[in-house]
Amino acid sequence: IRIHTGEKPFSCSECGRRFGFKGNLQKHMRIHTGEKPFSCSVCKKSFTQSGALKTHMRIHTGEKPFSCSECDKRYCQKSQLKNHMMTHTGIKAFSCSVCKKSFTQGGSLRSHMTVHTGEKPFSCSVCNTSFTHSGSLQKHMRIHTGEKPFSCSECGRAFTERGTLKTHMMTHSGEKPFSCSVCKKSFTHKRGSLRAHMAVHTGEKRFSCSQNFSSIKQKSLCTNI
Repeated sequence: IRIHTGEKPFSCSECGRRFGFKGNLQKHMRIHTGEKPFSCSVCKKSFTQSGALKTHMRIHTGEKPFSCSECDKRYCQKSQLKNHMMTHTGIKAFSCSVCKKSFTQGGSLRSHMTVHTGEKPFSCSVCNTSFTHSGSLQKHMRIHTGEKPFSCSECGRAFTERGTLKTHMMTHSGEKPFSCSVCKKSFTHKRGSLRAHMAVHTGEKRFSCSQNFSSIKQKSLCTNI
């Protein structure tokens, strides 16, 4: 009946927010108490709500139940799909007041604003390194915690970042998406393997030896290390 009447008899003693059901108040109270009773069996990360744990588990299982009707791209969260859909509609409702650059998401605009302000509000509690984005801090913290939440389904090897796991999976699939424009040789890595290979064609010597001041194409070729 409270759904229809709007009655909310349960009130939070900390912030005064009201709820229609006692269970909802109990869940809300965890924000104030810091209680996180739902723990991930893989990486031990804890959550205040069972729904948040269920969503988190998709990181480990790879489950992506939300599919884009336009391009079939899949996501583990409905909010991610909603944000993705804006790439098809072209709607960019959030505009930067400084450079007028527009974004599809408010969060993207807030992150962008740090380019102008120089603000780095996310600080590491261990080494005090600061970051502009919370995601960058989360990745950095894994250096200290040793957490590797992204695990290979083929060999069990674990990684700190999803992108590193994605690259690693190519060693099993044989996929080599980065191709040399000169000789068409393919590589799994763009940053290292392909760039190092391109020096064969360009003659570029990317590394300098500190002992004899000569230049070499590959760091491994230096005999003074």
